[in-house]
Amino acid sequence: MKYKIFNILPEFGTNTYLVWDEISKEAMIIDPANQSRVLLEAIKGLNLKYIVNTHGHGDHIGGNGFLKENTQAQLAIHELDAPMLTDPNKNLSIHWGANLICPEADIKLKGGDFLKLGENKIKVIHTPGHSRGGICLLIDDLLFCGDTLFAESIGRTDLPGGDYTTLIRSIREKLFVLSDNITAFPGHGPATKIGYEKVSNPFAGMRVER
Repeated sequence: MKYKIFNILPEFGTNTYLVWDEISKEAMIIDPANQSRVLLEAIKGLNLKYIVNTHGHGDHIGGNGFLKENTQAQLAIHELDAPMLTDPNKNLSIHWGANLICPEADIKLKGGDFLKLGENKIKVIHTPGHSRGGICLLIDDLLFCGDTLFAESIGRTDLPGGDYTTLIRSIREKLFVLSDNITAFPGHGPATKIGYEKVSNPFAGMRVER
């Protein structure tokens, strides 16, 4: 699998990811943070199959409508966060004047579901805590983890639907059981390794008292 990272909403520093299979040319965009022709240029020659939101906050969904208008891709999000797409109060965009109303989800995901790009299976891991319907996407040794886990940090839990204890449990029981050599690509900030975060994360690392 190939991937590219974009920062199309610099005021929030949100990472938007393009992931594609070189053989089939099937692709998905993860967390399109904003309307951007840069993304349309990037997918030329590819078949954009999915737009996937790791959760429903406004800084991760702002480009959904734009991509839906310009491609045939299906929009996917966890079923618990799906109502956030069409409600600026729930996706919190009303608080910075964006008032985002996105298209409804074509696919409502659950933990344990799989998406496919070519012959590649993408596992959906439900990791609530930052939001009720937060997910991570595992593709081989790549983990796209939204605002669940950051390099030496974790997602905030003081927003509606957030819960600190739930988030720590999600990280420890669903992410830290994965192979140490998996690279985690968060919703904000640099990539990290699962093995490193197991030891060094000051919030969820195994050295932190449970």
